[in-house]
Amino acid sequence: MRALVTGATGFIGSHLVRVLIDRGFDVRVLVRK
Repeated sequence: MRALVTGATGFIGSHLVRVLIDRGFDVRVLVRK
């Protein structure tokens, strides 16, 4: 499965990215400069 996470550098977003990767997701992130 694929997932797109916006705000991936924030507290909740960074935790969510780790959980999704652990569950086998192909994760893409969207962050602001």
